[in-house]
Amino acid sequence: MQIFREKTPLQEAISALKASGKTIGFVPTMGALHLGHLSLVKQASTQCDIVVVSIFINPTQFDNPADLENYPRTLENDISLLKNLGLDLIIFTPNAYELYGNKIEAEQFIFDGLENEMEGKFRNGHFNGVGTVVKKFFEIVQPEKAFFGEKDYQQLQIIRRLTEKYNLPVEIIGCPIDREINGLARSSRNERLSAEVRNDAAFIYDTLKKVKEKFGTNSAKSINQWVLSQFEHHPVLKLEYFEIADIVSLKTIEEKKDGVQYRAFIAAFAGDVRLIDNIALNN
Repeated sequence: MQIFREKTPLQEAISALKASGKTIGFVPTMGALHLGHLSLVKQASTQCDIVVVSIFINPTQFDNPADLENYPRTLENDISLLKNLGLDLIIFTPNAYELYGNKIEAEQFIFDGLENEMEGKFRNGHFNGVGTVVKKFFEIVQPEKAFFGEKDYQQLQIIRRLTEKYNLPVEIIGCPIDREINGLARSSRNERLSAEVRNDAAFIYDTLKKVKEKFGTNSAKSINQWVLSQFEHHPVLKLEYFEIADIVSLKTIEEKKDGVQYRAFIAAFAGDVRLIDNIALNN
């Protein structure tokens, strides 16, 4: 396992690997690694010879300064977890200057409306920050494949659109959501929850599973009303949004159409910790 903090020696190492016929997979992370991240790295290792894992807390994708400040920083533990996998890995841990220089700001992107749905309604400029840093990483690492979790499904679709619009020669692989024993989607933010609240937060996935059961026979409108009623009096969780959306356009549906695939999406707060999850409804 090699660790790089600067892009030039990283690129030299990758060029040498590619010259010897090695394929490069890429897993971008913001650190505070958990089993969900490790599952992405493992999947990448089955499809590529070498996996590059970035650990970088990207300042341009946080619309809330407190969220950036409170984001867990566990670099030493992250490196240990990756080393214990026993895989052919390269870790890239740049600082903000290495990626952005003296001007730490996001580029402006148009993702054909994907950026305006769901998360885009509540996190101003978030996807400009995501697009900026991912594009920078792709240009530096030049991977054949990049691996993203389906928990951030909107982000996954936006990254796919990014590669299309900018003709970036990277295949984007979506990986299944990794869950805790109680069904809660794994997230670095979960570490900020008490054991009791962490258990209560399983309600999010329980609700999504019931939505999937109802989807075959109930209207989208009635399901939406049902979800709102379930969260209305929950003692811990405050619903930010629930939406059933077309997986391609990510637009909220008015009514179901044959031949279209849908997912249900939830964002909710447990105190000041924001949690998101989603589920495929008819695939």
